Amino acid sequence: MCASGHIGRDAMIQSFLASWDLFQNTYLAGWGMGLVLAQVGVIVVARDQIFIGAGVSQASALGVAAALWIGQMASQDPNHWFRSDAFLAVMAVIFSVAAAWMTTIRRNADRESHEAVTGWVFLLSASLSILLLSRSPHGLEEIQRLVSSSIIGATGGDVLLFLVMATLSGLLLVFIHRPLLLLAMDRPMAEALGMRTGLWSASICIWLGLSLGLSIRCAGTLYAFGCLVLPPLISQGLCREVSHMFLVAPLVFLAAAVPGFVLANHLDFPPAQMTVALLCGGFALIWVKARLRQPFA
Repeated sequence: MCASGHIGRDAMIQSFLASWDLFQNTYLAGWGMGLVLAQVGVIVVARDQIFIGAGVSQASALGVAAALWIGQMASQDPNHWFRSDAFLAVMAVIFSVAAAWMTTIRRNADRESHEAVTGWVFLLSASLSILLLSRSPHGLEEIQRLVSSSIIGATGGDVLLFLVMATLSGLLLVFIHRPLLLLAMDRPMAEALGMRTGLWSASICIWLGLSLGLSIRCAGTLYAFGCLVLPPLISQGLCREVSHMFLVAPLVFLAAAVPGFVLANHLDFPPAQMTVALLCGGFALIWVKARLRQPFA
């Protein structure tokens, strides 16, 4: 039994390595964007604003849908800039940054709550995405791709972009994770200590919007949102201090993504969905473990 299991595991790894030349951009881009999103997601989870991630993700998908609609209206030339991948990325980032700004900037007591604004952004983005592409010959296919893309088709440029972003995010967090956490967990104290909280909040909006916008353009909302919230949620159950989550969350992502991609290649499943499923399983285990530790009433 052990020998057959060992042989089966070796066969899966060998099959994955054999596919490397064909799908290396997919693998590396998927891992790179997951590392970026897991780091950004720690702030989202620490601020208890997980639904904001869903709203911003959906707004980014609306940006892609809007770019596709503009491209169809502007020109039939497939080489026109409005029909280019660069225009898709720009629109995804613009819409996601705008949504992040709307849903995270502090509001006065007589204004709409964060939850209300986030729900409005999510529903508006979801409905408009469908309406914009409903008359397109391949509109339903485009909507499905926005929701559940499997990263297949990532380019060498995507790999470089996300690996650079992951490296820069990690280096920045080494130096600024303490003020970020102070802002996320105790904004009045941050203001009392002289932090320019408005500027910090704006920077977080841009960071979140840029990361999600570029990721959704490449991998769809399911993978991007899953990588944003699930690794930090799992690390929250493993860490006693929030600051440790910045290191543990990316490691949790890799612990699911690497075997997830190997298993997906072996079973001929989409790697993005397989990784999100494994992360959901990990969160379920953490949740059950936490409940078992609680004393019965």
